[in-house]
Amino acid sequence: MASEELAQKLQRRLQLEQSGAAVEGEAAAVEGEAAAARGEEAAGDEAERSCLTASAGAELSAKLCRRQDINEGAAQPRRAAVFNPYTEFKEFSRRQIKDMERMFRLYDSGRDGYIDLMELKLMMEKLGAPQTHLGLKNMIKEVDEDFDGKLSFREFLLIFHKAAAGELEEDSGLLTLAKLSEIDVSIEGVKGAKNFFEAKVQALSSASKFEAEIKAEQDERKREEEERKHRRAAFRELKSAFTQ
Repeated sequence: MASEELAQKLQRRLQLEQSGAAVEGEAAAVEGEAAAARGEEAAGDEAERSCLTASAGAELSAKLCRRQDINEGAAQPRRAAVFNPYTEFKEFSRRQIKDMERMFRLYDSGRDGYIDLMELKLMMEKLGAPQTHLGLKNMIKEVDEDFDGKLSFREFLLIFHKAAAGELEEDSGLLTLAKLSEIDVSIEGVKGAKNFFEAKVQALSSASKFEAEIKAEQDERKREEEERKHRRAAFRELKSAFTQ
């Protein structure tokens, strides 16, 4: 009986030892696979770093070679295109362009060299011709050559260029802007200049109603102030009559 029990214990222990060896073997295999994966990843990173280094080295080498060619006179430096309103918009005088620039800067509240949609909205409100959101977007779209959704100074000048040349529709918000501005671009010899000047006069006449209302309010305030002065003077005279 004791021999059978001892035999069972020995068999059980042998099974446990065999099971432990199998687990250790699997763990070793997994560790080997992980090490191989890490090796492949490290090799990939090293290859990527080598490519980036080679690319950066080639770019730097190209820049240095171009700089050397420029210094030796074998190549010309690239010059950025500079916008000159006086040479591009020759139909306008220097004073007219200065007036346009002054107006542009007045409404460029962000001081970033552009008039965005909200700044254009304020401009049209100040000119007495408020526009809808869609109308403002359409105004910008008419002259937005770089499709950035705002007006550069050059695009702002295009408004007056197109207005003077008769290239804007009668219901265009940009034509309204040009008409209501204080800038006279009615130049002899420019297509549509005479019609533009007449349209501007009509627009200013239609805007005079608003100015007349303001003047009427100012006159009314002056009249009320004069009446108060007269009443105070009469009261003082009456008071002095009773005290004598």
